[in-house]
Amino acid sequence: MKDRLEKALQMAEAQGLDALALVPGPTLFYLTELSFILSERPIVALLPIEGPVTLVVPDFEAGKATEGEFVSFSYSDEEGYALAFHEACASLALADARIGVPGLRMRLLEARILERFAPHVELLPVDDLLADLRMVKSVAELNMLRRAVEVAEQAFRNWLPLLRPGMTEREAAAKLVAALLGGGADGLAFDPIIASGPNGALPHAVPGARPFRRGDWIVVDWGARVDGYVSDLTRAVVVGDPQGELLEVHRLVVRANQAGRHAVVPGVAAQAVDAAARDVIAAGGYGPAFVHRTGHGLGLEPHEPPYLVAGNAQPLAPGMVFTVEPGVYLEGRGGVRIEDDVVVTETGVTTLTTLSRAPFLVRVP
Repeated sequence: MKDRLEKALQMAEAQGLDALALVPGPTLFYLTELSFILSERPIVALLPIEGPVTLVVPDFEAGKATEGEFVSFSYSDEEGYALAFHEACASLALADARIGVPGLRMRLLEARILERFAPHVELLPVDDLLADLRMVKSVAELNMLRRAVEVAEQAFRNWLPLLRPGMTEREAAAKLVAALLGGGADGLAFDPIIASGPNGALPHAVPGARPFRRGDWIVVDWGARVDGYVSDLTRAVVVGDPQGELLEVHRLVVRANQAGRHAVVPGVAAQAVDAAARDVIAAGGYGPAFVHRTGHGLGLEPHEPPYLVAGNAQPLAPGMVFTVEPGVYLEGRGGVRIEDDVVVTETGVTTLTTLSRAPFLVRVP
């Protein structure tokens, strides 16, 4: 934790910042190992270039701040947060300071509070800095990501025999959640996507009341959270025998997935992986039906840099972890997406996921 914090502050100082201000979320956990719920009670961690990490928290959360070398200012529900923020900002002399904040997470609530109690403060987005800080994973992080993949895969294996024709997407999703939580996951990486039949044409469909029917192709997208780190997988499930146009689409998507993974080597631009997968699908005649980027980073969040998308020239580096997930979506008919989690190595790439990419079958009586 100390090494991470020192590196973050060095990067912030190099950008001419006086401090970082973080709200509850993955970066705060990454730098302090503190976890809070983002709610109507504002919580802010102030990380000055010089001085102690200073927290403003509700009284009932103050106990967490005693676990490390932190200074905390707490407030009760009755008295409100104004005095605590005033004292914290004054203790660090933040008036006229240039403070880096996570633009994707800092709410207007916390921004206005900082502007109120640190006069003439300048708040500047530092999402790129934070991304650079977290993008390359340590050995310990990679081990936790591998475990998150293992838990997700075993949950899927335990869940698959429970499926049957007539079961709704929502019922199947509930059983998958139970398999994840009962199989070693600390929580969900995200709410599972179970999209059957024509619903599979929606990449981020929400499980609903549609029952599984013979011949359905089902997009199953799920992940586990283990020790804070997440996995993200997608496979195709078929009710009965795989056949028809989607069988050919599935074969095409598997080839695109393979092409994308094979394109991963240190130093190659992230967009080159997207191009490798996209070219296969375009050559197969389904280019316009591949409607999203090829992948996204994984770590403490299910979506984080690097993003494998056209226009992103970010060079891939050993220790980066991300998904490779080409898909084809046909309105009114369904869709297929095959998603694997990979890590860049010194010489190429290792695929963390081990599940077969062939369609998984639901038996029909």
